[in-house]
Amino acid sequence: MTFTVPFNRPYLTGHELDYVAQAIQNGDLSGDGPFTQQCCELLEERLGTQRVLLTPSCTAALEISMLLLELGEGDEVILPSFTFVSTANAVVLAGGIPVFVDVDPETLNLDSTQVEAAITDRTRAIIPVHYAGVGCEMDALMAIAENHELVVVEDAAQALNSFYGDRALGTIANLGTFSFHQTKNFSCGEGGALCINDETFVERAEVIREKGTNRSQFLKGHVDKYTWVDLGSSYLQGELAAAFLFGQLGSMDVITEMRQRCYETYKQQLTPLADGNLLQLPVIPAECQSNYHLFHILLPTQEKRDALLKHLNSQGIHAVFHYIPLHSSPAGIRLSGKAVSLPITESISKRLLRLPIYPNLEPELQQQVVDEITTFLGS
Repeated sequence: MTFTVPFNRPYLTGHELDYVAQAIQNGDLSGDGPFTQQCCELLEERLGTQRVLLTPSCTAALEISMLLLELGEGDEVILPSFTFVSTANAVVLAGGIPVFVDVDPETLNLDSTQVEAAITDRTRAIIPVHYAGVGCEMDALMAIAENHELVVVEDAAQALNSFYGDRALGTIANLGTFSFHQTKNFSCGEGGALCINDETFVERAEVIREKGTNRSQFLKGHVDKYTWVDLGSSYLQGELAAAFLFGQLGSMDVITEMRQRCYETYKQQLTPLADGNLLQLPVIPAECQSNYHLFHILLPTQEKRDALLKHLNSQGIHAVFHYIPLHSSPAGIRLSGKAVSLPITESISKRLLRLPIYPNLEPELQQQVVDEITTFLGS
């Protein structure tokens, strides 16, 4: 089906093709070339973190994070059920057991008040997922982790250029992960990054990322030859994708401002419907600064959500729902070892609808979205 208003449209800054051409002319197309280095340095300086490593995806960055924990049989990792499957897959692939916890009904983020009750003597880590680019309650989560001597890994796939207080999301915990998938604010089609905020993880992360070899130390001149020293896989981002990404990262603030305008337009024009209890609008807590990754609405019932979704699609507007809860999925039940009830997650999943949002969303098209929602819910 062709949509007049697509859900997402990749945004080009105008530098991407020039940088890709430079990468081709450089003749260095594999991982860790000049553009990879420039991307990492830009992110390290901007985020104020110890080390950034580009990866082929956020999934890969999460997998490295879990391998760094050296999970043993029966070790548990706490995470929300309302997240993409990669968050839980990384735990399982590293030998751990995902423990699913419910979310806050306003932010749709991991509910810090329920995390403590989920901790056992086998818990090793917590993975807060910053939904829609809005930060989790990181002060509370980090305090819980410190009290129980747990590692925290931020799944900031949606949250680059978002902040919790004055701290960039992805830099608060021991480790953070980002996505540069086509659907994200800053993209290279497929890509990711691992943000290492605890220097004790740096050397082993480099080894895991380089197929389990100490090639990174060799290239730095720290060893005279490299060899297989640990487990690992091929977790390097290619140089063409890094060149494209570098063209995006230089315009992070511009892209964020453009998305903010779209976000604020939706919020302003849909507020009368929220005031009439016809829908709920997203919430950004006072301590958070968003990158405006998503704009979602919550309808009173699944039936109302499904009917509005069908109506918008019939009008050429590509609106979509989001995650199917992991805890109730076949693999979620089998790999977590138990069935649990998470009422808020289950309700949110049935009632949430995401609206089109991208930097160059034309005002007249966004107005069409608003008008169709208003007409449908007001009828």
